[in-house]
Amino acid sequence: MRTKMRLLGFRGATVKPLNEEAAAELGAELLGEALVFGVGGLCLYLEYLRQAGQSRRREEQLEQTLSELRAALERLQEELDELRGRRG
Repeated sequence: MRTKMRLLGFRGATVKPLNEEAAAELGAELLGEALVFGVGGLCLYLEYLRQAGQSRRREEQLEQTLSELRAALERLQEELDELRGRRG
């Protein structure tokens, strides 16, 4: 209860002890909220990892395509040079 009061902005306020039933109920509520927050955070983290992996795969695919295009351009340039050499 002291923690809850501090979170709400009450400093130095004296808090009388809770009875056992109220303490158990408050503890269960805090535990449930922590669990929901933890699962939500985990979902966000997993989604971030999924998006990062997708982005990395897409970038690798683009790099591979660019590399293949460069190699094809070099082959075409060599063939063009060879054809110019035959004519000249």
